[in-house]
Amino acid sequence: MSKKVLIMNTGGTLASVVREHGITPGLTTESMERELHIVAGEAQLTMQEFMSLDSANIFPEDWARLAQAISRQRDCFDGIVVIHGTDTLAYTSSMLSFMLQNINIPVVITGSQLSISNPVADAMENLRCAIYMAQSGCSGVFVAFNRKVMLGCRASKVRSLSFDAFDSINCENVAEISSIGMKINERMLPLKKGVFKLQDQYCPDVAVIKLFPGIHREVLRMYAEKGYKAFYIEAFGLGGMPFLRHDFISELQNLTGQGATVLVGTQCRFEGSNLGIYETGRRALEAGVIQAYDMTTEAAVTKLMWVLGQTEDYQELKEYFRLSLCGEVSIP
Repeated sequence: MSKKVLIMNTGGTLASVVREHGITPGLTTESMERELHIVAGEAQLTMQEFMSLDSANIFPEDWARLAQAISRQRDCFDGIVVIHGTDTLAYTSSMLSFMLQNINIPVVITGSQLSISNPVADAMENLRCAIYMAQSGCSGVFVAFNRKVMLGCRASKVRSLSFDAFDSINCENVAEISSIGMKINERMLPLKKGVFKLQDQYCPDVAVIKLFPGIHREVLRMYAEKGYKAFYIEAFGLGGMPFLRHDFISELQNLTGQGATVLVGTQCRFEGSNLGIYETGRRALEAGVIQAYDMTTEAAVTKLMWVLGQTEDYQELKEYFRLSLCGEVSIP
């Protein structure tokens, strides 16, 4: 029996056209229908125009609307494919991973580096992979790109031009396509930990600060004075931050003392942070920060937003970051 797959179009390069001011989303699923059916095999496709945006113009409120739309339609389809621009795709897939925990069908986000209208584009192969994964019966939120499938909360855009634009960070791929077909790594599938319930609440008051030698703690004060409730710090190496001159760590302690949430990760793409090894990291832990371990920046930022939407109790906040909710982090 053929599977029913919903294609939701949000825009991005895959659905783009060339106009006066440059490449911009402009194709609809109706105009892409022939190509979509070519790669769909026996799947029954339903097309839906959700929005048509360059993904640089997608904001947290769009994530919530998308999660709501997926939740409403989840029982009508065997899987859902979301066409999305690549620039912020990993943020969307990460937030959907939190908002749609325990969903009972595959939700697969994909895009391309060239428009589907370009004869040498990667669009068709990415759609083929996404539609195939959407029929797999593997529940969860995934990213399909360049013949591989990644957990939505582990994917990150690591190349700006190559067709191999996304990697699964600190985590094996969920599936790969080769000459023998799609091979699914069942060990990497997200575990269902309860019944599905849409959890679309979030708080956008999160600041991301990337450290550099000479950064002044005044930066933190400026954000705090503007009402930001949480901070994600991209620290050096395993989580190093200055505590001599421009004492950054003491300012973090002031923030946590005032009720702010401070999550600390690393600027390094792979292998994660560990604040328990060096003096600088231990000082930060004593100041009340929370460790991000091996989360991607996209997952760390969206998890902060999502957790703040669930609770403002600091102990509960800390507990959320001691847990891997959908495979987003490895807790030592």
